[in-house]
Amino acid sequence: MVDAVSGAAATTDSGALGRARLAENFDTFLSLLTTQLKNQDPLSPLDSNQFTQQIVQMTGVEQQLLTNDLLKKLVSNTGSGVSTAVALIGKEVRADADVAALKGGKAEWTYILDRDASDVKLEVLDEKGRVVRSIAPTDNKIGEHKFTWDGKSAAGASMADGTYTLRVTAKDSQGSTVASNVVTDGVVTGVQQRDGATLITVNGAQVSWDKIVSIRQPPEPVATASNGASDGSGSNANPDNKDDETSPSAAA
Repeated sequence: MVDAVSGAAATTDSGALGRARLAENFDTFLSLLTTQLKNQDPLSPLDSNQFTQQIVQMTGVEQQLLTNDLLKKLVSNTGSGVSTAVALIGKEVRADADVAALKGGKAEWTYILDRDASDVKLEVLDEKGRVVRSIAPTDNKIGEHKFTWDGKSAAGASMADGTYTLRVTAKDSQGSTVASNVVTDGVVTGVQQRDGATLITVNGAQVSWDKIVSIRQPPEPVATASNGASDGSGSNANPDNKDDETSPSAAA
């Protein structure tokens, strides 16, 4: 994954550098061409075919760079497209994402503290980045902590269903910042591709495919076996049991 990201970053940097150089060369070419046209000998004008051919060559290089961008996008979509991500549907995943969906008065996050903290503040933000609820938990030990929000604002009003963000601020007894991270756990229920990016739906919220940090198969449900016991009044009653007062043979 690191190599792939590094390769993509290198490709992006190369493409950006190529476009920057092309822009510089094109501006220089136009400046030289304009200077030539201004200072040409009226008795021996420049051959228009020469600079027309040069313009065509510069345009061809620009088109090649655009083609490279399209090919890079195509390769990215093939490697992490919908057809590949659809295999995650029904799987339990953990994503490095701080978003969760509020539904039915409930939204859940998991936040991780790198070390013990003395002061932790949890802030729930709406889609516009406004803080709708601020909470100070009492368990500030190192490790994972689950946070369940009841969908209430600071004023006690019920917030509308939608996607919300959790922001964690933690400090130790010396006032130094304690590193923290927010993750989302849940079952993948959908996959979507938008603007060249593959998004998966976890607990009703969409997160990027490349934010997944772990995948596992949900445990199989445990079936409850019947012991076959009956009080004799149901369908398990033996019709030929003479000790059963309701059986046909006993009635006879």
